[in-house]
Amino acid sequence: MRVLALTAGLLALAACEQQPAGEPVVRTELGEPMSNAAPEIVRGEMPDEPQRSSACTEVTFEDVPLTHCIADPESHRIRAVLADVDGVPHGSLSSFAATVEPERIAFAVTGGTFGDDLRAIGYYVEEGERLSELDRSDGDDNFHMKPNGVFFGNDGTWRVLATDSFFATIRDRPRFGTQSGPMLVVDGKLHPAFENDGPSRTIRNAVGVDAQGRAHFVIAEAPISFGRIARYYRDELKTPQALLLASTNSALWDPATGRLDNGRAGPIIVVETRP
Repeated sequence: MRVLALTAGLLALAACEQQPAGEPVVRTELGEPMSNAAPEIVRGEMPDEPQRSSACTEVTFEDVPLTHCIADPESHRIRAVLADVDGVPHGSLSSFAATVEPERIAFAVTGGTFGDDLRAIGYYVEEGERLSELDRSDGDDNFHMKPNGVFFGNDGTWRVLATDSFFATIRDRPRFGTQSGPMLVVDGKLHPAFENDGPSRTIRNAVGVDAQGRAHFVIAEAPISFGRIARYYRDELKTPQALLLASTNSALWDPATGRLDNGRAGPIIVVETRP
């Protein structure tokens, strides 16, 4: 028994040592006042057995720490989630995590713009049902920094398109879709309004799809400018299109490492492991 207890203790210690360094800052989206309080970061309990491999890795780009997660269509499927079975928005990754079996979840991220009621702003499709219309209006916030765009797809085929291109070319409703903004990379070029490393710096997360069809999700672990995260997608990940998902509510759930960030969420992008 003492040998078993010692072995379990060593495994638990090794699992804890695998947790990623750096804690993301969770900020607010539309309508919520900024707070000087430290963000709440929640880490899940670590199992007493070796963990499965994570789809996420830590990287550094121009001195900014990032977490980079890859969804591969050969081994993953993607869906969008907003509310529970009663239609009540989950409101956070931690609330969503309490409703599912983590074994099938590769990772999940905050995935789109939302209002004070936590409902999606702009285009939103869940399990083939369109719950919110495409928004082509003008405005002063990040969402309306044209061009904005849509991340969407079906079983194994995922795309990012600028909103006007999506409106002009997509006729069949996708299985999932979420609109956000601004676009970071459009046809291999940075968004025209971005400075090289502008003064607007906060925790951000984004998505881009490469030529092999893999979706790359990146969340900053320290404040980052639009220009810098856009260059990471253009220069390092080589994604011809990339879309900002959130600037002030960026959060990640990675069950393989026990990471579970807590903060307000509207649409949630869930990456599941195929059976």
